[in-house]
Amino acid sequence: MEDDGTKGRPVTAAELFDGLGIEYERAFVRLPAQLAAVEWLTARLGAGARVLDVGSGTGRPVADLLARAGCDVTGIDVSGAMVALASEQVPEARFEQCDVRAFDPPDGSFDAVCAFFPLMMMTRAEAATTLKRMAGWLAPGGFLVTATVPADVEGVEIVWMDRTVRVSSFSVDEYVRLQREDCGLDVLHHALSVFAPDDDRAAPEDHLFTYARRPSPTGDGEPSV
Repeated sequence: MEDDGTKGRPVTAAELFDGLGIEYERAFVRLPAQLAAVEWLTARLGAGARVLDVGSGTGRPVADLLARAGCDVTGIDVSGAMVALASEQVPEARFEQCDVRAFDPPDGSFDAVCAFFPLMMMTRAEAATTLKRMAGWLAPGGFLVTATVPADVEGVEIVWMDRTVRVSSFSVDEYVRLQREDCGLDVLHHALSVFAPDDDRAAPEDHLFTYARRPSPTGDGEPSV
């Protein structure tokens, strides 16, 4: 990797993904648990459903699959390079360069929110607050589908895809508890899996995927899956 002025310090999320660009898609586009999560979600959404993709990256596969299913898709990403790629690759969706911590739609704006791995370069306090805010963006009965790398860590520096990054995360039990107790969501499903990215610079990772639902005032529930 060429010296871009970040040598000796952890890169920010914007710097990381600006630098990776399409390489990230090539390494992670064939993530089976993510594809299954999007399939589960689209099976429950009607045509025109409003879906927010947080950390939308290159637009593939998530925003692309959602748009193909007839959803009204908005993607946000902190990386300008990723937003440019996504806008080119998935013209059926809208993409905006924005840090999710600064994104402020009205309560109940979306029928579903996808958040696949966008919280890990925040502090745990920021990640917990962001989860709660995302839950508030859901319309009653709406779905929050997420993924993270579970670990009981705060501000740990690691080398990932040849970049030094600072990461924080939660244990499986704490991540699920945050969604149930702090966010007020019904967690319908959570599962651990291991994925080996298609890139020698990234080691196999533990992944935790969760499917959750904002309760509806009518009380109609979604069975666990």
